[in-house]
Amino acid sequence: MLFTGYPMVNFKITTSPEIHLFILLNLNINFNTLYIMRQQTCTTVTLRQRPIRNGRISLYLDYYPAVRNPKTMKLSRREYLGFYIYATPKNAIELDYNNEILAKAELIRCRRQEAVINEEFGFMDRHKMRADFMAYFKEVCRKKDHKWHIVYLHFEKFVNGKCMFGEITVDLCNRFRDYLLHARQLKHTDKMVSRNSAASYFSLFRGVLKLAYRDKYLRENPNDFLEKIESRDIHKEFLTQDELKTLASTPCDIPVLRNASLFSCLTGLRISDILNLKWENLCTAPDLGHCIRLRTQKTQTEALLPISYEAYALCGEPGTGKVFKELRRCMTGYPLKAWIKKAGIQKHITFHCFRHTYATLQIAAGTDIFTVSKMLTHKNVATTQIYAELVSEKKRETVDKISLK
Repeated sequence: MLFTGYPMVNFKITTSPEIHLFILLNLNINFNTLYIMRQQTCTTVTLRQRPIRNGRISLYLDYYPAVRNPKTMKLSRREYLGFYIYATPKNAIELDYNNEILAKAELIRCRRQEAVINEEFGFMDRHKMRADFMAYFKEVCRKKDHKWHIVYLHFEKFVNGKCMFGEITVDLCNRFRDYLLHARQLKHTDKMVSRNSAASYFSLFRGVLKLAYRDKYLRENPNDFLEKIESRDIHKEFLTQDELKTLASTPCDIPVLRNASLFSCLTGLRISDILNLKWENLCTAPDLGHCIRLRTQKTQTEALLPISYEAYALCGEPGTGKVFKELRRCMTGYPLKAWIKKAGIQKHITFHCFRHTYATLQIAAGTDIFTVSKMLTHKNVATTQIYAELVSEKKRETVDKISLK
């Protein structure tokens, strides 16, 4: 059967007229556009057949001229569909099967032709066609901080290690949300994941969904139909000025842990940023004071933060590579608790509490909330409201307001 209407547009169709009418109506192809693109030597997509063993024929699409794979940047002429038909149908059942497979292949060909016209070549990305959500999730985590990996491990446990993009539905996401609200911690299995941790984990998971939608792995953004987990206000522990001085004067079995902890108290940096801090991030400001220039791990915020000479001294002798080379995240567990206990401090202090200490003591010393927000690299000053209800101006004045002496 032959469809005509424009001199340069001919479709040879070997299947039934009803099937082709269905294809054309569902694809909504603009024949004027096809005609113009033909005139401009648009890539033509042709369905071809290749005989293989056992009396079968493999179906593939031929692109001429070749199109470029957006992932490998290599030119490609062929796309094998994974469809096979009988070379010589022996009965009506095999003949019907051939017609059904050919109709599906022709539908794909038409969609590929439409994609080529619209210059959308995502279908050439074979990794995307495999649609392994877990592999994508893991790749995203490689570029993020430690907490993203925890979310990945929870989701891996939730889906028993396997999940394809086709399985990412609103229902699955809601069930994962419910899982987080009732999950046990991965390391300390006798403890439950706190509500605030669950809220943070689900927020990061939604971030992965947003990236997948942006990269066209998902046809729609599930976030439009998901409710976030509301966090609860909790008491944030911090050290008073006297407690900080006591801790600074208390010997620590791991010197690098002591220096990194006190450095956090004097700068407000997160553990993830301290672990990744390099000497090249330290520089001299125009006023000849010391500064840190970095991109924060959690929020990916570019920041230039002034630090005191006291904080700089905790970094040790200038060198290359990481500043706190021997620091490990595991040190912020039991070794930190032992040091806190040794100092006679009865509060439940974690490494992140040193960041709270910085913010709280700055505000207590009279630094306005806007400046503290900038020093903490908060994207929204509302996040800093937990420390005080004030407003700000300068940053350099903050660096000497907290001291270990």
